[in-house]
Amino acid sequence: MNFLENIKVALGAVRENMLRTVLTALIIAIGIMALVGILTAVDGIQASINDSFSDLGANSFNIGQKFAKGGRNRGMRESISTPITYYQAQELKKKLSFSGVMGISVGVSFNTEVKHGSQTTNPNSQVTGVDENYLGLNGLELKTGRNFIASEVENGIPVAIIGNEIAEKLFGKTNPLNRFVNFLGKRYQVIGVLSSQGGNMGGNAGDRTVLVTLENARTLLKSESINFDIKVKVSNPAEIDQVMSEARGLMRKIRHDLPGKEDSFEISKSETLAERLDEISKYLKIGGFVIGFITLLGASVGLMNIMLVSVTERTREIGIRKALGATPRRIQEQFLVEAIVICQLGGIAGIILGILAGNGVAYLLGSQKFFIPWLWMLLGVVICVIVGVISGFYPSYRASRLDPIEALRFE
Repeated sequence: MNFLENIKVALGAVRENMLRTVLTALIIAIGIMALVGILTAVDGIQASINDSFSDLGANSFNIGQKFAKGGRNRGMRESISTPITYYQAQELKKKLSFSGVMGISVGVSFNTEVKHGSQTTNPNSQVTGVDENYLGLNGLELKTGRNFIASEVENGIPVAIIGNEIAEKLFGKTNPLNRFVNFLGKRYQVIGVLSSQGGNMGGNAGDRTVLVTLENARTLLKSESINFDIKVKVSNPAEIDQVMSEARGLMRKIRHDLPGKEDSFEISKSETLAERLDEISKYLKIGGFVIGFITLLGASVGLMNIMLVSVTERTREIGIRKALGATPRRIQEQFLVEAIVICQLGGIAGIILGILAGNGVAYLLGSQKFFIPWLWMLLGVVICVIVGVISGFYPSYRASRLDPIEALRFE
């Protein structure tokens, strides 16, 4: 009996015990689905995040207020330094000499209602004051309309760029350009609508945002202790460390930081956050391996029991094969192949379900791409072979050691 004949016999045994085979393959499929699904979801989300950071570019850095690491007070991050003021941000913008672009922004409100006629959004819109460089620095695109111009930013003209969700809620299929919206007690003319951000990078908050000019935003701020965020993008990535060093020195001078004391502000590259997210994804992948391993361990025990039962039920068949000249090696090979076939059937189903489930989770969390994890698919196939060999080894060994005369007497 050659290897191909063993496969045919194994498939025949699978068909004869369909219910038992399906239940065993289902357990294996659940384990593979958990493994492939979690790893696919993590890779899909990570690919989406990497796309976001590639839009921002690895040649940019941020300067903002310094917060306590891990410190939180009633759900808010604890500040350990005074905010960066508008005048400090403008001073840095004037003095920092480099080849690139600098933008200044400020958060005005995070729970705003936006109105147009009788239509009103939920009180969850975010109002941000920005300059004309904000869109390009943050990888945002316009679905329709135009960006702010420098004169509008400098003079605080009441114009606004709104998120896609707000535009659909207030205007439906009507063109929102040059129409007016009201929020925070003021009236603004819509000059642009942002492309849909989906769930990318922090839910769909990007679709519920309203951008106003920086000078106009200052008239909306109710407190003087508001932090202004600075983002710098360097034309030549090789110069980013030099520009960061210069920006740090200027900010220390502008904020009167004493020699020997720590910076009273935070400066970080955009890629720093990406590195932290990569670290989190590693833990998620480890979790996926653990969950998949535990499930597959249970499946392998179940498969071994089924194979032992199969050996007992087919004792007479084994005796006949040995009497016809089948060697112990061929008998062992037959049952090993049968175990591997059952595992592969479950593995194929698990891989398909895992890809669908993983991409479904990634889509809900913001990924816009359908990710096919070739590496994890190959890993799933290899694991199924390993599980099949481990689970089928003892039953197949036991079958190969049966005495043919005693086996033929078995009823």
